[in-house]
Amino acid sequence: MVLASAPWHRSPWGLAGGLALAGVALCGCAASVPPVAPGTVPVVAAESQYADVAAQVGGRYASVVAVMDNPNADPHGFEVSPSVAREVARARLVVQNGAGYDDFMRVVEAASPSPRRRVVVAQRVLGLASSIANPHLWYDPTTMPAVAAAIEGDLARIDPAHRAYFAARLARFDAAVADLRARIEAFRARFAGRRVATTEPVGDYLLSALGLVNATPFRFQADVMNGVDPAPQDVGTVESLVTGRRVAALLVNAQVSSPVTTTLTGLAEGAHVPVVALYETMPRGFTYQRWMTAEIDAIARALSTGRSTRRLS
Repeated sequence: MVLASAPWHRSPWGLAGGLALAGVALCGCAASVPPVAPGTVPVVAAESQYADVAAQVGGRYASVVAVMDNPNADPHGFEVSPSVAREVARARLVVQNGAGYDDFMRVVEAASPSPRRRVVVAQRVLGLASSIANPHLWYDPTTMPAVAAAIEGDLARIDPAHRAYFAARLARFDAAVADLRARIEAFRARFAGRRVATTEPVGDYLLSALGLVNATPFRFQADVMNGVDPAPQDVGTVESLVTGRRVAALLVNAQVSSPVTTTLTGLAEGAHVPVVALYETMPRGFTYQRWMTAEIDAIARALSTGRSTRRLS
């Protein structure tokens, strides 16, 4: 399900700025951060979806903080605050995506090295190359079970007294993910082969698992993801998919917009092609499993009734 290796989008976090930020934090000038609950393992996750999985596995013996947790913000414009460096400096476990998506974490970690800190990188857990075309690994249904198992293993090493507790929490997580896999299979049995269009490759791994055909040229998706103006011929191709109703739905990144995507969304609405919002980072009030279920249900609703979902609830 992984696309061919290739350099991907703009880095939203300058390395020099990250190093300067980490330096400020480590010299004691950073904003204060909440205390860690006694008897818990301090965990920092780069994205809210990884924080949720860590919290599900760690339960009451983990204090989990998410760095990026605003679903209404463009993740590519995210700026690290000095408190992030403080959180990472005291963390015993860090969880991040890798694949170039959250490189700022490597910078902050390097500025506060610790032999006691363990780091789970989804890209490494999955055995992927460091540079891949689509870094949105959490939309691949195989990612989170593997990451959860890695988190459980590290939590057990950090806090061996609660090894059985973490193992039980992992089993509960795996059972919930099994329900999600069953939903994916049910969707695939009903809708496999249907054609959709997208503005970015945010949910491409999930679309593939669902058996959908993404008719959008990947070059167009990558250009939009990278903040590059797509080639006119690619824009024309995607517009014709929508205006000619040659796709059953248009899936858009709910957190990022541009003149190209705004125009495309308007064309879809005018052609009565349903528009479905895919969130790049997990909306607040969701668990990872409920988030993926809501996205799948929104796509199924679009394909079966022609109804748009512009916001998950």
